[in-house]
Amino acid sequence: MPLPPSGNTPWPPPRLEIPHADMDMWRAWYAGDTGHLAQVYGGPAAYTRNGIARAFFDVDRRRATGGDELRMFWGQEPSPGQQAAKLHVPIGGDIAEMSANLLWAEVPQVTVDGDSTDKATAETTQAQIGRYLDDRGHAKFREAAELAAGLSNVYLRAVWDTTLRPRPWSDVIQANAVVPEWRWGMLAAATVWRELEPLDDAGGVWRLLEYHTPGLIEYGVYKGDHATLGVLMEFSDHHETEFLASRTDSRGRQATGVDRLLITHLPNVLPNRVWDGVPDTAPLGRSDYAGIEPMMDGLDETWSSWMRDLRLGKARVVVPQEMLDTSGPGAGSSFDLDRELLVSVSGFLGDESSLKDAITEIQFAIRVDDHERTAKALRRQILASAGYSAQSYGEEGSVAVTATEVAARKEESLTTRGLKILYQRPALLEHLTTLMWVDVTHCGAKGVDPAAELTASWPQAVQPDPEATARSLSLLDAAGAISTYMKVKMREPSWDEAEVLAEVRRIRDDKAQATPAGDPFNMGGEGPNEEQPDDEVEPGYDEGQEQDPDEEEPVGGGSRPALAA
Repeated sequence: MPLPPSGNTPWPPPRLEIPHADMDMWRAWYAGDTGHLAQVYGGPAAYTRNGIARAFFDVDRRRATGGDELRMFWGQEPSPGQQAAKLHVPIGGDIAEMSANLLWAEVPQVTVDGDSTDKATAETTQAQIGRYLDDRGHAKFREAAELAAGLSNVYLRAVWDTTLRPRPWSDVIQANAVVPEWRWGMLAAATVWRELEPLDDAGGVWRLLEYHTPGLIEYGVYKGDHATLGVLMEFSDHHETEFLASRTDSRGRQATGVDRLLITHLPNVLPNRVWDGVPDTAPLGRSDYAGIEPMMDGLDETWSSWMRDLRLGKARVVVPQEMLDTSGPGAGSSFDLDRELLVSVSGFLGDESSLKDAITEIQFAIRVDDHERTAKALRRQILASAGYSAQSYGEEGSVAVTATEVAARKEESLTTRGLKILYQRPALLEHLTTLMWVDVTHCGAKGVDPAAELTASWPQAVQPDPEATARSLSLLDAAGAISTYMKVKMREPSWDEAEVLAEVRRIRDDKAQATPAGDPFNMGGEGPNEEQPDDEVEPGYDEGQEQDPDEEEPVGGGSRPALAA
């Protein structure tokens, strides 16, 4: 689909109304914005009361039975005369951050397949990929993983500007800023759009659209309103797009010189159960929040109720009006709570014995245990439904001692991590290949082969316990069931072949140079009068062999030949 012509073209396209409404709801949970949550679920600042905002509930009613809106804590207005006292537990943002940390706490090992190019080119290509995944690149991929966990999917774009950096870099685009086109489940083209700075107070909305196809980008600047694109304008009409006039042809197109899309789609996980049957949404990812929104809403309600108990649990004193001190005509009355001595006047309050009963103390119970158990149960269920272990979230419990215990307690999180890597790895390799093509084409990279095949491996999420590894190696060595090569490989699983072989050589050299214990004169274990074994006979050949006393002597009275010691 090329860029739309001038006119009242609805924007974003109506076919994306349902996924965009859900993404907007997930964005509220991800950001932890209480005002946004109230808007989404129909509170005082609801979208339904904003004439220019999207009619969210016209889309979201499909989730409710009988066409009624779901009852949500964030959709309830405060009682008349009371201030809003709702609290939010930012578990949505914590889940997205935890997901990104599980995936990108460390940089994956990306290697070039040696069979796909020559050795020298493979080394230079490998070095260049390491530059793409420097701290800045690492942070971008982690950012993309966090957004994908919360908003279901995200896009990566390869960009370059040699006046800023000598090589291309990655740009993260949120899913609601891209209109994708799919072919057999793969991204075939995409329209990236954003709103520009308004130029006047007339309410006009300026948008820049970029239509990406393999080898070409077509740009368009539109001036319309909140719901439609409006009129196609010139690049020079807006100061943010003036630079495009010199980069594009008469039709607003720019050749990229790379016969592939510069945009890579990164889904969180698939399939998306919420959008089943909605056209053009099957390749989009599934948010970690999908289906657990009511439980997160219940957790906020539980926490708010707990804080309400604290407010109502403050001690209060009720005294009769006769015990108040007047402050003069028209100045009201007061009661001194710090007064230590009160004198009862006979007959004023009845019997003297009723004075202590005249002051009434009111203090409601604070249901700490009830709220704590409810909040903990909700939190555990939220994490389990999202695919994570409570231990990963820092739930209370005994501290795990060994790596085996850590892996057992975080089994759900590690399983989810492995599932997400299935979607992260293809997107990572595809995007790195695009960066290499842009680097060679526009940044003059030398010795880089963009056609080389790449592989990526993620580091272990739980590092082995060094003590347990040493104990296992010691047992295997005592049994004679492991070589020095495999010892080093088990000790350092992340090392490549060259590093392992180099360590093996160092260990052998150290053993060859070592002085045996109890040999202060460095005699190598050889005494001055010790017989040396025959070099042609394997030492220990006759060890444990004894002559059978019942065996006959050889015929002829000769003796048996002596074996070499």
